[in-house]
Amino acid sequence: MVKVKKEIADKLSKLNIKIFADGADLKSILDLNNKKFIKGFTTNPSLMKKSGIKNYKSFAKELLSQINDKPISFEVFADDLLDMERQANEIATWGDNVYVKIPITNTKGKSTHNLVNKLLKSQISCNVTAIFTVPQIEPLLNSINSNTPLILSIFAGRIADTGVDPLPLMKKCVKKSKNKKNIEILWASTREILNIFQADNINCHIITVPNNLLNKLDNYKKNLKLFSRETVVDFYKDAKSAGFNI
Repeated sequence: MVKVKKEIADKLSKLNIKIFADGADLKSILDLNNKKFIKGFTTNPSLMKKSGIKNYKSFAKELLSQINDKPISFEVFADDLLDMERQANEIATWGDNVYVKIPITNTKGKSTHNLVNKLLKSQISCNVTAIFTVPQIEPLLNSINSNTPLILSIFAGRIADTGVDPLPLMKKCVKKSKNKKNIEILWASTREILNIFQADNINCHIITVPNNLLNKLDNYKKNLKLFSRETVVDFYKDAKSAGFNI
């Protein structure tokens, strides 16, 4: 269960950016749904596998039966574009608050922008995922002529894992999508609480945050001197409990 102090939750609710929770544990998702600052949810096949989910459709429908007023993204897992389209059309029928996640390419590197455009024209809200570069979103921005909601998920955290600062790229994506009122830029693969405020500062629309990070929210604006002492106490207690001696 994620516990967040009321004053911190209130501050998060007042940010311009929307905070989505990222995970695939039904109990945790339902608990987070009660928190005002959580505006939506994302998941993916890897998270679902990690949570031990065996039936993709049953899990999704159970979740949607209990949350129908916040956006929830469910991802296709086909690799052939025609099969992706079939899965997307099926997933879209599961609920009015569903966004269908489509990877920016298939495993062979073939762009999915034409498929996304087709789905949008059919009024299927999409979340294009696994975006790492600005050129990847340009075909989408240039071809879209639909008002159907579209989220572009930029994997800022994984970009940072390569030693590259994702902020310049995120700023470019926000700027390039500025005139497309149906498009929202999502900061994905979040690594630090700091990222929430970085994303908010550049006018990013959404950030998706995993549960392990949400559990760190009580550290927000914590006194650093106190935090230092608590860290020393933790080291001391662990050394004592382990029975170390020199």
